[in-house]
Amino acid sequence: MPDPRRVVITGIGAITPIGIGVEALWAGLQRAESAVRGITRFDPAAFRTRIAAEVSGFHPTDFIEERKARRIDRFGQFSVAAARLALLDAGLDLGKEDRDRTGVMMGTALGGIGMAEGQHARYVEEGIRAVDPALALMVFAGAASCNVAIEFGVSGPNSTNGMSCASGTIAIGDGFRAIARGDAEVMLAGGAEAPLAPLSFGAFAIIRAMSTRNDDPATASRPFDAERDGFVMGEGAAVLVLEERSRALARGARIYAELCGYGLTNDAHHMIAPRPDGGQAARAMRLALAEAGIQPGAIGYINAHGSSTPLNDSTETAAIRQVFGTHADRLAVSGTKGYYGHALGASGAIEAAICALASHRRWLPPTINLQVPDPACDLDYLADGGRAANPRYLLSNSFGFGGINAALVLQRAD
Repeated sequence: MPDPRRVVITGIGAITPIGIGVEALWAGLQRAESAVRGITRFDPAAFRTRIAAEVSGFHPTDFIEERKARRIDRFGQFSVAAARLALLDAGLDLGKEDRDRTGVMMGTALGGIGMAEGQHARYVEEGIRAVDPALALMVFAGAASCNVAIEFGVSGPNSTNGMSCASGTIAIGDGFRAIARGDAEVMLAGGAEAPLAPLSFGAFAIIRAMSTRNDDPATASRPFDAERDGFVMGEGAAVLVLEERSRALARGARIYAELCGYGLTNDAHHMIAPRPDGGQAARAMRLALAEAGIQPGAIGYINAHGSSTPLNDSTETAAIRQVFGTHADRLAVSGTKGYYGHALGASGAIEAAICALASHRRWLPPTINLQVPDPACDLDYLADGGRAANPRYLLSNSFGFGGINAALVLQRAD
């Protein structure tokens, strides 16, 4: 077998509650302020939780022709918009690329559920003739990657996975593997989510998974804090342009970081609760390190899943300690969901983008809202603010419902 080809990140497209576009995302991280507010997309009065992290200032026609935008659900609009921003950021002219060797991998937990809810209400009130005839094409999860492929005319490998909160990370891992094994030269990979609709939001409220800090929304998402009481739902998207390294160098591309390892496991334990010993989360990290060909001591920064739920944060801490041993005390770790909430299937892609930016710009974002230390969460979470640093290797973790564990290793672009 030939050696795997090297894969680099040359473009970032971001649609997030703290900013749209790579520079706005970076500025939002440096402000160290939460975007969590009272919900405006629907009336949340019936629910225990009435806060979320919404994307404001997003106008689909800034990125998509109006006629097309009307036939794409919000999560699909996010996908196309983030892909367009990523291509612009990469300076990639698809007219000069082999479109058969340019593909799309996306992830989403809930797909077009918001559109489905709205159309169901119309069906109940007005009957079947009131339903948008394009409904089926708007709501299926594959609309994320297929709309991107159609918009940009790329016919290479294409898939959208629906693996809950690890979906974006899995999509990037799959895009990385497609290039590494020679199936593609360029991949657009990431995640998109638009879950802020009453039924889906209410489903998470019913199982008491979300924070009820309604009177102080800006501090509701507080990864690793002893007073965390659940995650805060968010929305958004991120897409990375992945390229085979030698061709990226040949075209003079700016390289944010290199992707060099990917691990994927399942707890096989419970649909909601993480495996108590963190063993499979730890194994996902070890698999990513092994593919990267490095020892645990080489990692200098971890962007943690850090969902702000009582079980997840302590279990992730334990899993990190299993993998890194005494080196865990020297690691910089941050959970960035305090900024933008938990955008489910998009979160891993947003956090991989943040890792790439942190590596390229030599600054690690803090864990905001960590005010009361939890003895079960005892790592260096950068609670006192961001840190100038230049780690050679970085790790991004994502864990999801169903026991999914995914990890990516990034290497500094030298």
